[in-house]
Amino acid sequence: MSAITDITAVSPEHAVKALLSEYDALKAEQRQRIGARGQLMYATLTAVAGISTVTATAGRLELLLLLPLAATVLGWAYVINNHKIAVIGAYVRGRLAPHLGGLVDDGSDDIDLFTWEKYHREDPLRPSRKRLQLAVDLAAFCAPSLTGLTLLWLLGPHTPTVLIGSAAALAAVVILATQIIRYADVTGPVQPV
Repeated sequence: MSAITDITAVSPEHAVKALLSEYDALKAEQRQRIGARGQLMYATLTAVAGISTVTATAGRLELLLLLPLAATVLGWAYVINNHKIAVIGAYVRGRLAPHLGGLVDDGSDDIDLFTWEKYHREDPLRPSRKRLQLAVDLAAFCAPSLTGLTLLWLLGPHTPTVLIGSAAALAAVVILATQIIRYADVTGPVQPV
């Protein structure tokens, strides 16, 4: 249960401390997830390079089936981290800041807590950056898999196992691409309140 639903039985000073503590914990989690999200992109690029090198060196095109496996697992972890980062921001903007503001309001209505949480979303260039990030995410997590599958279908062994594996891999890549697009926040700037 969050601190917001439990604070009604404590003094305003204790409630403020509890909410600020919750904010600190949420921001620490958000920072950790941002770091992990960046590392997942690097891990994907490393996996693609490694799998491509091993496939070329061994001369076994069926090893390209490892590309969709690696990219899908890493891509899904990326999507989840990205989503949780956004959810934490929305929670701070939509629930935590207003509740904390209500506790510390001195009647002047000049208190705007955690302004950065709203301010950075008001940038008019944000939608173009988010669309570019969507393209980068699709290129990093889906394009190598689709390239590998295309090469496998054009050149590779066409055994039943490889064909079934490649069909399953294609389905996984399509699902991942759908989720990356679904969770991308490419909307326009949020207007100041």
